[in-house]
Amino acid sequence: MYGIAISEHKINLTQTLEQLGIDDVSPHLTAIEKKATVRDLLMARSGIFHAAAYETGDMRRKRPALGSHGPGSFWYYNNWDFNALGTIYRVATGEDIFQSFSQRIAKPIGMENFSANDGRYVREASSIHPAYVFNMSARDLSLFGLLFLDGGRWHKLQIIPSAWVNESTTSYSRTDRDDRGYGYLWWTLPPEDWGPNAFMASGYGGQFLIVAPSKRLIAAQTVDLQDNPRGVRAAEFLKLIEKVAAATP
Repeated sequence: MYGIAISEHKINLTQTLEQLGIDDVSPHLTAIEKKATVRDLLMARSGIFHAAAYETGDMRRKRPALGSHGPGSFWYYNNWDFNALGTIYRVATGEDIFQSFSQRIAKPIGMENFSANDGRYVREASSIHPAYVFNMSARDLSLFGLLFLDGGRWHKLQIIPSAWVNESTTSYSRTDRDDRGYGYLWWTLPPEDWGPNAFMASGYGGQFLIVAPSKRLIAAQTVDLQDNPRGVRAAEFLKLIEKVAAATP
């Protein structure tokens, strides 16, 4: 949706948090932190290590000290960045995230199960920026993967700009995972295992979407966290799909 909003000149990747009026509850953002750009947030390189809604225990334990890294200089998988991006999107476009996704993406590509009511905001006292949680079937998630596999095009309709698909799935950062880089909200996968330009989305509890364009391969896994609140470890799923990718010419 960011790619669409940018193409409509509603969001500019070079804008800073200061220009956008983004702050948070105490401890408020410093002048240096407010120099982070929208692009920094998309790359998880804001240098802002404020507490955030919907953080896991692992995120809290690994969070760097406040002010320890400047904007753009350090990668850290950070819910604050992602949640603030949601706030920026809502303010810049005037659209609700879930309504926007439903109208701009889900309906045009024929998602059968998703509606705007399948999203919810998670608000916590630690931050003014809520998390935005999607509940999606494996089928609908696979359709979203197919949209990216085909460069943002659905039949004759260009839903997401192809340039944005390429830009957002390019690796810009080394991460704390030996087998993954990071683009704009997408993990990138090593070409020796997955072919060139492969990428992945990874959600809490074992939600996964893998797209390997050179192999025309999409794989999705969803977990019902109401029935299994502790989630499912993703290691076996990744090993299985990696074998499928290796066997696919």
